[in-house]
Amino acid sequence: MAIDLLIPFAILLILVIYLIYSRNKFEKNIINLYENKFEEWKKYSKNSEDTINNIDKKEIIALVFKENYKFSIEYFDKTLENSLKRAKFEIKQIGGKYE
Repeated sequence: MAIDLLIPFAILLILVIYLIYSRNKFEKNIINLYENKFEEWKKYSKNSEDTINNIDKKEIIALVFKENYKFSIEYFDKTLENSLKRAKFEIKQIGGKYE
């Protein structure tokens, strides 16, 4: 009677070992595939990083305040005073509370 239970247990054990082995093999294949794709992406993305670095970046140079229907500009850099006095700046609405 012990042999009757030994055969299904052996089959079950062999099946579990096979499934563990096949899953590990599948995971290694997937990991290798994605690592190769990541390496290709890094190779081709360097061009886009160079173009992003060449684009002028925005930086905060002044603050604009509204006090009693009058605007005041406070700037951080003394070199901006000349261009502010000549009014060489662009006005753009980003968003507002009345939308």
